[in-house]
Parts: sequence; structure tokens; C-alpha cells
Amino acid sequence: MIYAYMLEIQLPLLAEETIVEFIKSFLNGKKGIIGMSGGIDSTLVAYLANKAAPGKIIGIHMPEIESSNDDEKDAREFAEKIGIDFRVFNIEKFISPFREIYNDRKILGNIKARIRMVVLYSIANKENALVIGASNKSELLTGYFTKYGDGASDLMPIGDLYKTQVKLLARKVGLPEKVINKVPTAGLWPGQRDEDELGIDYFTLDKVLYGIELLMDDLRISEETGVNLETVNRIRKMVEISRHKRVLIYIPKVSIRTVGLDFRE
Repeated sequence: MIYAYMLEIQLPLLAEETIVEFIKSFLNGKKGIIGMSGGIDSTLVAYLANKAAPGKIIGIHMPEIESSNDDEKDAREFAEKIGIDFRVFNIEKFISPFREIYNDRKILGNIKARIRMVVLYSIANKENALVIGASNKSELLTGYFTKYGDGASDLMPIGDLYKTQVKLLARKVGLPEKVINKVPTAGLWPGQRDEDELGIDYFTLDKVLYGIELLMDDLRISEETGVNLETVNRIRKMVEISRHKRVLIYIPKVSIRTVGLDFRE
């Protein structure tokens, strides 16, 4: 079946070398800064980045009062194992003033993600480095990230890998099983889980997204995946309404070549 070939076989076998070369060419001798949460995405990115630029990768863990100690332990253990410069930067003092203003965990979650971004870029400025993001294709397509938060980086190495593929590649390169098998979470509040918020598990989501990528209509996606049509419609809507999050800026075209449109770097 085409889904199995694309999602489970082809890309993970080809992705490692491509991504490593991408990171290497992008950094071009500079340091790279990665926010290491202890989860599978950032751990995989740290591994690939360190393979591309050994000795030039800095992993930053940013705990706050609601963070899990296990996540810090996992991030530290992996960073030390592969020789990454690992640093802890507690961000609670930056978040606490907002806790007094907002009693909405989603608003606070977005604030946390943007504070993390500010910290990463401040360190990047000091180190003359680039920020390496860890969002995957499933998150990017559904808009499941914070604009100018975890969606902000100078390069996004696994941005063309669905979550299903991330997990397969992580196992292929030998990431710790306890990291691979963690429940996916952005760590924005206690008990927060990606699949609860998305309303669908990643494996099913990725099949629907891949159908959209192949320009299939919703009925065909439903028939080929076994996912009910209502869910397929909902996922497509998520992709459509989040497009503003995937473009840095939207500019109306009034000249010959327009930044971000036909005037590309």
C-alpha cells in the first residue's frame, strides 16, 4: 500500500543523510542552538545536528515550575552521551508575572513557547549561532505549534518528516527507547498531550495528511485510510486555517518580484 511505502519505509531510509547534509551546509561552520525538551523530536534533531557539526551544538533545557524533572534528566543524559554542550536555563521568573494576569492554560502555554524562543535567540546572539527548530511535518501542517514560539527557528531539519516517520527514524539511528516511547507532549502544562488536543492519534493523522499531500479528495482519503469522512474534513480544515502560521509574512504583490513569493533566497 502506498501509505506504508511512504510513511514506514522510503523516507526514514533516505532522510538521515539528507538532513545531516542540510544542517551541515546551513550552519557552515557556525554553532547550532537547540531547545532540548527531552522528547523525541528535539532529541532526534540534536542527534542529527551533532552528527552534522560535532562539537558545535548547544542543547538548552528550559524548565519552569510545571516542568517534569524526568524530561530534564533524559535530555541531559542524551546530550552528555553524544557530547553536546548541555545547559539549563530556568524560565519561571519570566513566566510568573503572566501567571498573575492570565488564568488560561492555553494562553500561558503560548507565552511559555515564546519565552523559550526569546531565550534560544538570546543565546544564539551571544554565541553567534543559529537556532535549530524541532517541529515535524504533522505539527506544521495542522498548525499545532506556537507562531513565533516553537515555530520560530533558522532551520527546521525534521519539518518534512511526519511524526510517524520521526519515530521510525529515531529508532533507526538508535535513540533511547524511553524517549521514543514517551507520550507526545509540548510540556506546556501538566498532563498536556498532543493527541488529546489534536483529537486524533498521530499514525491516523499522518495517513490523512499524506492523502492531502497527494492531492486526494476527502472521500478518497476516507476510503483508502478507513478514517471517517467527518474527521478527514476536520483535518483538512486545520491545514487550511493554519496556513498563516507556516509563512513568515504575507505580502500583497504589487511589484515585479516580491519577497517570500517570487523573490526567494
